[in-house]
Amino acid sequence: MEKEVISRNFIEQEIDRDLKEGVYKEVCTRFPPEPNGYLHIGHAKSILLNYGLAKQYGGVFHLRFDDTNPTKEKDEFVEAIEDDVRWLGADFEGQLYHASDYFGKMYEAAVTLIKKGKAFVCDLSAEEIRAYRGTLKEPGKESPYRGRSIEENLDLFERMKAGEFPDGSKVLRAKIDMASPNINMRDPVIYRVAHLSHQHTGDAWCIYPMYDFAHPLEDAFEGITHSICTLEFEDHRPLYDWVVREVGFEMPPRQIEFAKLYLTNVVTGKRYIKKLVEDGVVDGWDDPRLVTIAALRRRGYTPESIQKFVELCGVSKAQSSTDYAMLEYCIRDDLKLKAPRMMAVLDPVKLVIDNYPEGQIEELDAPNNQENEALGTRKIPFGRELYIEREDFMEEPPRKYFRLFPGNEVRLMYAYFVRCTGFEKDENGRVTTIHCTYDPASRGGNSPDGRKVKGTIHWVAAETAGKVACRLYENLIDEEKGVYNEEDGSMNIRPDSLTVCGDCYVEPALLEAKAYDSFQFVRNGFFCADAKLSKPGEPVFGRIVALKSSFRLPAQG
Repeated sequence: MEKEVISRNFIEQEIDRDLKEGVYKEVCTRFPPEPNGYLHIGHAKSILLNYGLAKQYGGVFHLRFDDTNPTKEKDEFVEAIEDDVRWLGADFEGQLYHASDYFGKMYEAAVTLIKKGKAFVCDLSAEEIRAYRGTLKEPGKESPYRGRSIEENLDLFERMKAGEFPDGSKVLRAKIDMASPNINMRDPVIYRVAHLSHQHTGDAWCIYPMYDFAHPLEDAFEGITHSICTLEFEDHRPLYDWVVREVGFEMPPRQIEFAKLYLTNVVTGKRYIKKLVEDGVVDGWDDPRLVTIAALRRRGYTPESIQKFVELCGVSKAQSSTDYAMLEYCIRDDLKLKAPRMMAVLDPVKLVIDNYPEGQIEELDAPNNQENEALGTRKIPFGRELYIEREDFMEEPPRKYFRLFPGNEVRLMYAYFVRCTGFEKDENGRVTTIHCTYDPASRGGNSPDGRKVKGTIHWVAAETAGKVACRLYENLIDEEKGVYNEEDGSMNIRPDSLTVCGDCYVEPALLEAKAYDSFQFVRNGFFCADAKLSKPGEPVFGRIVALKSSFRLPAQG
């Protein structure tokens, strides 16, 4: 029998090698978001990758807030991020950290660099520092303050900490190499003065470390072994390694980069999502038309569907874009056996069965999911007056139209055969009522004489139906134009990305739906009770995804 070949991605191969060679004894990973906005689908990949690696190797996973920039960070974002990570299934209980917890240790690390002659206080403005930095083709120019003595630098840095200097007047810079071909190594700023209140530490500090200095230290303080991050940090890796080496860590963490998750025709940049929220284009960071994790959850996506999506995307070094249809495939695949299949009429027109007894309501049996018997059955009320979809009737149908039209017979799902005998219109020519007769012998949707009908339509009984609002979502972005306007950088937003159907009728059982409950509405798609808009007994349903797609998984092997 052939031994099964287990494919390992390049990150797993690197970790395997490190463990085999004894570089690290166990694996410790982290997800380090900055709390300056809500997480999106790209972050989900990083969360699940880092958590999955820790779990796979029997190691530890940390959630750490990289809260070194108080100008943009809020408690709201901290709470939302914690909720998102938990919801995705990444367990960080007992392993929650904040970069700001290490501000004291980071300050001491900066002092260590000064004492080694590896850092200096610089009085150049931000504009002057940029001008001195040089270009990709030309080396930079050393700051005139680079030669300050260790004693002077220690004194100035202490006075920066004490609040003596205004914002922007002084920075602490690493002393590395202004001629380095990597611009990140040209004496980068590692501390700046900022008299700002911090959401976690309050007014304890008026100087804050820069990300490129703080991040490697945080990893090292926590004993992170593998700092898994996206490709844009590849050019920053020499600085990452320089910091942990010069500060003196014996077993420094190792940074490994992978390709970001890009989805076609969606908005993922935090500043762009923030603008959509502030401009009122969407109703918050969790608007179901967005791909923040909170938005996907509110729309009805499940953790399992996102886990499957991330798994299908894989891990690589090559940048590429993934079709949004793959994400939709994953939620359809996850819900097809989980979601009860119910009847809901989104664009109703009344149907009257003239030969059905007036005032009679009977109950019909229906499976909750024909592909999953474990979900059981339910009773559906049926009466003389029903609602059906307006598109299920045509006065003058085209060829191969098998639904209702004058003289045609169709099956009412789980109920009876009915034949259209006529219809009524209002003064504007709009059909208001359709008249039919039914065959009592066809109860359950089958005729005893064996006659066949080609059309089956869904319905709800008018007398017992619940009236609800349904929200239909389309892509927020005009797909023909792409996400961003090349001329001015604005977003190409579709005006019709949300349709609200306020007069929908549903089976009465659906009125009991609670937030996040998902259903398949027969022929209309998968829908979820909106957690933000629903009230007890008054659910508002949003469409998660339509039923069909042309998307197919690529062939394996």
